[in-house]
Amino acid sequence: MPHKPFIRTLRAQWLGQQLRALREERGMTLKLVAEHLQRDMSALGRYERADWPIRKGDVIALLDLYGFHNAAERARLLSLAEEVWRTDRWDEDYGDVVDSSFIEYPWLEGRAESLCCFHMTLVPGLLQTRAYAEAVIRSAAEPGAPEATILRWVELRMSRQEVLAKQCPIKISTVIDESVLRRRVGGAEVLRYQLQHLVKLQQLPQVGIQIMSSSTALHQGLDGTFWIFHLPDPYPAVAYTESLGGRLYLESPKAERFLRAYDQVSRVALNVNESTELMASIAEEL
Repeated sequence: MPHKPFIRTLRAQWLGQQLRALREERGMTLKLVAEHLQRDMSALGRYERADWPIRKGDVIALLDLYGFHNAAERARLLSLAEEVWRTDRWDEDYGDVVDSSFIEYPWLEGRAESLCCFHMTLVPGLLQTRAYAEAVIRSAAEPGAPEATILRWVELRMSRQEVLAKQCPIKISTVIDESVLRRRVGGAEVLRYQLQHLVKLQQLPQVGIQIMSSSTALHQGLDGTFWIFHLPDPYPAVAYTESLGGRLYLESPKAERFLRAYDQVSRVALNVNESTELMASIAEEL
């Protein structure tokens, strides 16, 4: 009876990426590491790609070889090595060792082949203009946040949009609630340029924007904003949502609920042409 393949969980992918980054920072090749640890080079490559689950002992040996002795960070990576099979929420049963912020949203954006998202309150970050993004970030910042910090956050958001312009750009499909088009974030002028920007982005083959009409009273997105990252095969899709209570990542099979919800909202939303016309019309009114 054949063995079931290892599910390439988000934890396994993150651990493999961290180990590869440490190796490359030290300027070591897989061959050199394999010879030093007396391991098969192809096995080490599979660990980094999350094709195989890595044993805790091998993680310890690699961290020692790479001279990585930060106690807190070692504890995080070793905890991941023990839990690479898990697909549940990141902040469950982890306490102070590993929480949901350990996986970075931009990391998922950079790895995903496509992204689906439903937005109830704001334009998605990848589609925001600089002025719109700055208004959002300033509003969300803690009182007294340094100006330099706010501007750094704005630059980070703008740099994330590079995934739309790279050689193999991420494909983004989004459904945006109509109320977002009328919410004057940053004022009327900022919103007008933002809507014009969305109309221009709609012309890109990798972007598809639909608007959920305010006339649609009930749909599957009423529980709030959510994202779905479609990673390259054989990695499973990852769903993401956030609230004042924290950030939450869900893998297969729990991500299936979000996949069904996005399919439903995209079917009842205005089509791309109707959505473009509505965005342009509201921009003209401003």
